[in-house]
Amino acid sequence: MKAVVITESGAPEVLQIQEREVPTPASHQILVRVHAAGINRPDVAQRKGHYPPPAGAPVDVPGLEIAGTIEACGDHVERWKKGDAICALLPGGGYAEFAVVDARHCLPVPKGWSFEEAASLPETVFTVWHNVFQRGQLQPGETFLVHGGSSGIGITAIQLAKTWGARVFATAGTDEKCQACEELGADQCINHKTQAFEEELKAEGVDVILDMVGGVYIPKNLNLLKPDGRLVFINAMQGAQGKFDVRQVMQKRLTITGSTLRPRDAEFKAALTAAIEQHVWPLLEAGEFKPVLYKVFPLEEAAQAHALMESSEHIGKIVLKVQP
Repeated sequence: MKAVVITESGAPEVLQIQEREVPTPASHQILVRVHAAGINRPDVAQRKGHYPPPAGAPVDVPGLEIAGTIEACGDHVERWKKGDAICALLPGGGYAEFAVVDARHCLPVPKGWSFEEAASLPETVFTVWHNVFQRGQLQPGETFLVHGGSSGIGITAIQLAKTWGARVFATAGTDEKCQACEELGADQCINHKTQAFEEELKAEGVDVILDMVGGVYIPKNLNLLKPDGRLVFINAMQGAQGKFDVRQVMQKRLTITGSTLRPRDAEFKAALTAAIEQHVWPLLEAGEFKPVLYKVFPLEEAAQAHALMESSEHIGKIVLKVQP
């Protein structure tokens, strides 16, 4: 099979197509003929040598989310059968014509969705559901702020939070991106390059913040949070260090938390998959959430896809088309 391989740590050009053996599914796994694979920032970090895959995952083939058809099932797999159309979360190996995945980490392709659209779902939906709704405990009627609103995570968080009944705010880096966020349901999106989001939202206050920026945003986030507010970190693109006043945390009874998804064990991901199928998949089937694909590249152009991801020009998801 063809696979995109990280030949060495470095720039996008280190991604090269190579021939690899088709993997064999274990008893609890399924073998997927991959039709499309989503691109995510952890893939970029892995390519640069900053984010090694967990034990058992392919060491040099990135890719955390796929959509395709089942080619074969392990002996202990009961729900799925050959030919089923699924999308799945996996710890690596998605940039290939075939991939193996724990059967419990798969979900049916939503009715009416293409494989490319379905491949844009798992990593972002799993991340948002766990961090915003489980860890952040966002409730209907509360206010929610997501930084990087035009990213894959951002477009997912905006739509799910809005559907959940929250008042939604976002930040983005251009007026075009802000407009896209508002068209997806954000009540207001703030261009962080021309406006100070802390000042813009100070009068409103925020109950839950999803932050992938870190750095200088940390004290600003804490200033914005209402009493009993929750700040959830999923990345620190502008730095992992930040100063804040512990007394402010105590006085407002704030919760500061965060998580990484990829290293979590298979049982946790299985439980998360089940929760998402129960709470989120009906929204997709009902058309209350729409995919936002910025560009689809052929598998052979994975390097160009990574370059686009690093440019941050995109609005929504970047996807690889694997099978014709």
